[in-house]
Amino acid sequence: MKLYLIPNTLGDSPIENVIPAYNRTIIAGIKHFIVEDVRTARRFLKKVDADINIDELSFYVLNVRTSPEEMQACLKPLEQGFDVGVISEAGCPAIADPGADVVRIAQQKNCQVVPLVGPSSILLALMASGFNGQSFAFVGYLPIKQPERSAALKRLETRSMAENQSQIFIETPYRNMKMLEDIIAVCQADTNLCIAADITLPTEFIKTRTLREWKKSLPDLNKRPCIFILYRSPR
Repeated sequence: MKLYLIPNTLGDSPIENVIPAYNRTIIAGIKHFIVEDVRTARRFLKKVDADINIDELSFYVLNVRTSPEEMQACLKPLEQGFDVGVISEAGCPAIADPGADVVRIAQQKNCQVVPLVGPSSILLALMASGFNGQSFAFVGYLPIKQPERSAALKRLETRSMAENQSQIFIETPYRNMKMLEDIIAVCQADTNLCIAADITLPTEFIKTRTLREWKKSLPDLNKRPCIFILYRSPR
C-alpha cells in the first residue's frame, strides 16, 4: 500500500488552476487521510470532488502537538492494507510542514511513499525571483527577537555572497512588514530581495528589487502569505 503526499492549494484559488486532474483520481481511491486540520482538509476534498462522501473518510490529525505514539497510529491503516493520503494546510506536504515526521516513519517501515505534483510556494517564488536556482537554501522562520534576528539576517547575507546561494525564508503573515523593515535596516543597500506574496492567487505579487529600491516604496504585506528570498551575488 502507498502513502500519498497530496498538495493543497496555496489559498482560495480555482483548484483546476493548480492541482492536476490525476490527483483527483488518486484522492478518489483513498479513505484514510493524515491532516493538520480536519475542517480545512474536508473543505479541500470537497473542492476536489463535490460528490465525495466525507462521512466515509477517516481523518488523523498531525501537527506540532502530535506525540510519537499518535504518529505511529496515523499509519495503522497503511499497515492494514489501505492507501493513506497526507494533506498539508497549504502547498506540498512535508515541506515546511509536520508531514515530514510521518513520512520519515513510513520510510523506516519500508512503505512506498508517493509525492504528487502540486504547488510549492518556495519553488514558485524561487522560479520567479531571477536568483540562483542551482544553489539555494530554505531556512524556515528566523528568530523573532533582537539581536538574534539581525544576526540571522547578516549570516544569510554573508552566506549568499560567499556561496552564491539564494536564501529563502518565511514569516508569520501578521509580522511580514516588521520582517521587511528589519531586512532593510540590517542588510546592505545593494543586496537583492525577492518578495513573493499570495502566490497563485488573483492578488499575486512577486517582485525582485535591491533593498535600496524597496526602501523607497514598501508593498503592503500585512496578513498575506509571503516568501522572502535574499540574494547577494559574489563580488
